[in-house]
Amino acid sequence: MEAIISVNDLKKTYVMGSEIVQALKSITLNISRNEYVALMGPSGSGKSTLMNLLGCLDTPSAGSYHLNGTNVSTMNDSELAGVRNKEIGFIFQTFNLLPRLSALENVALPLVYTGLTKSKRIEKAEHVLAQVGLDDRMSHKPNELSGGQRQRVAIARALVNDPAIILADEPTGNLDTKTSIEIMTIFERIHSNGNTIILVTHEPDIAEHAHRIIRLRDGLVETDVQNEQIIKADNPDHRYNLG
Repeated sequence: MEAIISVNDLKKTYVMGSEIVQALKSITLNISRNEYVALMGPSGSGKSTLMNLLGCLDTPSAGSYHLNGTNVSTMNDSELAGVRNKEIGFIFQTFNLLPRLSALENVALPLVYTGLTKSKRIEKAEHVLAQVGLDDRMSHKPNELSGGQRQRVAIARALVNDPAIILADEPTGNLDTKTSIEIMTIFERIHSNGNTIILVTHEPDIAEHAHRIIRLRDGLVETDVQNEQIIKADNPDHRYNLG
């Protein structure tokens, strides 16, 4: 399959006072288009650092990163921002919604930079909110929504620019078990629509939804395995054991 992400000998070093911290020692991996990958690892393993690099929020100290065939590892901040807006949708544990804006306004916000007319922006935002089951909550502000509904707004906002890649950082970290299952069902629908999904989580039951699980430890890839239980499932409607 075609690699949408190709990382070779990626390193990231931070200088903290007199100490040098090697957050990533050497990461080499390829992620194919429409893969569903979970990144796992203990605190300090480098998974958040890798997520920031893959999301073009930071640049590596050494090594190369090709995204959709473009070498983004040498880009400046302005160039990286352009790549982020076009290629990547972000979903965070804390939702990162603007409290004074309605759900609809929050979702439409990334479209301001696309050149679309206001009516087109609203139309597109309404469409993705309907996709995540919030067509009856569009005028509500974040504090008028449940945690699960806020995360659905965040998912809709990530989808509104039609990104190739969805990066989700602990997307169920603030949610109860039932709501987490509902959110992961939405992720499966997103994946079936053709998106590449990279999910950072420390929860094994959430990682089990992914088709491939990469575990980091001490800035290195410890294991990189296919989730056979998922891949071999014949009926996608009964893909998960949610018991």
